Amino acid sequence: MELNSEQTRAFVASTLPPLMTGHWLMRQHQTATDRTWTRVVAAVTWLKSTYEANPPADRDDGGRAYVTLEHKIAHAMDSLPRGVDVCWVHYTKSQSLVSFSVVCCLNHHHPGLPCPFPPA
Repeated sequence: MELNSEQTRAFVASTLPPLMTGHWLMRQHQTATDRTWTRVVAAVTWLKSTYEANPPADRDDGGRAYVTLEHKIAHAMDSLPRGVDVCWVHYTKSQSLVSFSVVCCLNHHHPGLPCPFPPA
């Protein structure tokens, strides 16, 4: 993506989620320092607390609709140190779709994109 093109400027100004999670790094104005971590455990703690505040819906037949929180945490702990983003998406009990992500910087799939808030 050419950083000075008209399309890129429109993308950066948009509030729609990007198709590729690493492209969140291009939207510094949508990034918050209180949600910028240098330690994997802190990022996974945020994922876990966000999940617990927005639990997934149960299936009508009582079966499991999603993998367990423990599996999600294990996957995040494995992926994030390798620079691979983690996205958790599910429907809540109110049938709202919730989506939250931790985007790595430097990013494994977008190594040329700079960090909006590089570690001090």
